[in-house]
Amino acid sequence: MYTGRTEKPCCLCGRPETAHRIDIPPRAVQLLKHSGPIAWQDIEGEVSLHFCADDWHTVRDLVLETGMSPLSRCNAARASFVLREDFEALLNATREEPDQRPLEAEMLDDARETLERFEAGDELVETRDIVEARIVSWALEDLGSPKRPVS
Repeated sequence: MYTGRTEKPCCLCGRPETAHRIDIPPRAVQLLKHSGPIAWQDIEGEVSLHFCADDWHTVRDLVLETGMSPLSRCNAARASFVLREDFEALLNATREEPDQRPLEAEMLDDARETLERFEAGDELVETRDIVEARIVSWALEDLGSPKRPVS
C-alpha cells in the first residue's frame, strides 16, 4: 500500500484538475477548515495545497490585493501530506513528537528571502512564490513560536 503524497483536488472547491500548488508548514494545518482530527505533529515534511485555475485567481487576489490568508477556507481533507507511521499502536510504545522547528525556520527564511527580492524589484520572482511566501509568513506569525517537543 502506498502512503506517500498523491495529487489532491482543489482544496477550496474539490475539482480534480489543479493548476497551482503552495506548500505550508505542518503546524499551519491547524488554520485549515476541518483540521481538528488531524494530528499535525505527525506530519512529515511540508503540507501541499492545490488550487484549480479559477480558485487560484481568487487566492492570488485575496493575498496580494486584500492582504488576507485563504487558509481558513481551505479544506484540510484535500491537503496533501505524509503522516509518520504509527509504530506506537503496533509496539505499544510512545515516540517523541518530531521537532518541526528546522523545517519551519527553513520555510520562513525562504519566504522572507522571496519577499525581500520582490520588494527590491527582482522581476524573476513569480506571483506564485509571493503568494506562498506571504501565506507561510502569516501562518507562522499567527501560530507564534513553536513549543519544544515533549521529552
